[in-house]
Amino acid sequence: MHESPEKLLFRPNATGNVSVCLAYPNTYRVAMANLGFQAVYRILATQPGMLCERAFLGDADPDPRDAGGLRSFEGERGIAEFDVIAFSLSFESDYPNIIRMLDQAGIPARAEDRARSGRSWPLLIAGGPATFLNPEPVAPFFDAFLIGEGEEMIPEAFAGIGPGGPAGREDILAAIAATEGAYLPGQFEPRYEDGDLVAFERNDGAPSYGHVRRRYVADLDTAAVHTNVIAPDSVFGDYYLVEASRGCEWGCRFCAAGFMYRPVRHRSAESVTADALAGLQHSKTIGLVGAEMASHPGIASTCERVAGEGGRVSPSSLKADVVSPRLARALGTSGTQSVTIAPEAGSERMRRVINKNLNEAEILRATDLMVGDGVESLKLYFMCALPTETDDDLEGIFDLTVKIRELVVGHGRKRGRVGRIKVSANPFVPKPWTPFQWDAMVPVSDAQKRLARLRKLIGRLPNTQFESESPREAYLQTLLSRGDRRVAAIVEALARDERGWWQVLQSARRGELAGVDVDPDRFVTREYDQNALFPWDFVDHHIEKSYLWLERRRALSERETEPCDVATCHTCGAC
Repeated sequence: MHESPEKLLFRPNATGNVSVCLAYPNTYRVAMANLGFQAVYRILATQPGMLCERAFLGDADPDPRDAGGLRSFEGERGIAEFDVIAFSLSFESDYPNIIRMLDQAGIPARAEDRARSGRSWPLLIAGGPATFLNPEPVAPFFDAFLIGEGEEMIPEAFAGIGPGGPAGREDILAAIAATEGAYLPGQFEPRYEDGDLVAFERNDGAPSYGHVRRRYVADLDTAAVHTNVIAPDSVFGDYYLVEASRGCEWGCRFCAAGFMYRPVRHRSAESVTADALAGLQHSKTIGLVGAEMASHPGIASTCERVAGEGGRVSPSSLKADVVSPRLARALGTSGTQSVTIAPEAGSERMRRVINKNLNEAEILRATDLMVGDGVESLKLYFMCALPTETDDDLEGIFDLTVKIRELVVGHGRKRGRVGRIKVSANPFVPKPWTPFQWDAMVPVSDAQKRLARLRKLIGRLPNTQFESESPREAYLQTLLSRGDRRVAAIVEALARDERGWWQVLQSARRGELAGVDVDPDRFVTREYDQNALFPWDFVDHHIEKSYLWLERRRALSERETEPCDVATCHTCGAC
């Protein structure tokens, strides 16, 4: 048994006639900070008839003499011994780690190789936000995907598990296949013409098969998610996390979460507050999780209740124009020292393009409220290299930072302690299921120049720190989020090639990477036609593709769209 200081807040099954290894393709420290992974672990580990253990990417390669080198966290079993290996995939950048973990375990990565081997291998399934968007870059590695939220799908997919229930690999796969939202890539074959995807066909030659409907939980109060495992060694080890909402009503045109989690759903203030207060038994810091927290009904009341019990609240990003004086006071009273605001763009024009529904006066008002009530430091999130961005838009990031800094410094001097500002500016990554899914990422060299300019401007401001994601990493993220099945060969090379990952991608771009027959630029720096067939078009997120295209046209016309009103609006198709 692996020794760990973690504490489980639920009782997992001690036995089961079906064993499942829940795998996260990153380290324990990263995995256990992921609230979704914790929720899925609890669901699987308490499913009748199922024994669930976890596996993580090792910090070091296993002994090459140990064929089952990757072992489960709880029982230290080789993961090849399990009936099912279920990967939780939150981030595309973790895809190469899938291959590394399977290689460590001695399991053939491709489903077709496992089928030809003549050996009975575990059934490999996957789910998680990355697969909701586009499972195709890793489709050749899996037997099945669950396209949807785990609370809705997992109990249904494994409902037959139990004494006398299906225990064989084929029985389990058949039960999963019968679940709405399940996707079995082995049943379908993409067809290409002149390098472009033109159709999905069944392996028997039948025409394209329609859509896989993404499943979602309609009422989050019936599936309340909060920390299930106290894991001091995780990234947020000193936080107790409480999910407050899924989705976002604001419709920012770059944001995948805002579209793939539609319709926006908020847990009731009573439910969130109850979980937050219960969490104070384990931590004095309560992290409120959601795409945007200031819009949550009752957020100020929750923060006040936590502060009244001696706790501190750390909300995820706050939209500046809905930060109320009451919320600002509650955050300051609770001792919250740092708050995140995401203007995303520096100019009013660019915020209209991306549909931020936020102006400079509102950003400065929110800053004044929060730092005036005791919040010392701010994190500011921006993007650069957005569609239609100009030099003036880029310099607007610097100008807005200067104005925010003046407010932070002014209030800090009154308190005798000046806080800091952290400015994060990252290159735009076009994501599936957004109005910008048709747009190209700018060339890496162009993004590097824009970031260098920002770094030079902001770097001269005192008490201000600048950080950014590498444009090369943005290129990789775009490739892995917009690619089709041909990208799987690149994923394998990224995991196994001893050269650096950027050198591997350069080889692929030059057509010199063995087994790769597609230029990655096709998925990254290319602007798609309106009627292009995307690799992810078979997923039904309840959003009309024509609506996304209309939103793109509105972006290019610098026109904003009102936020979602789930009670009256049915324009996008999600409600």
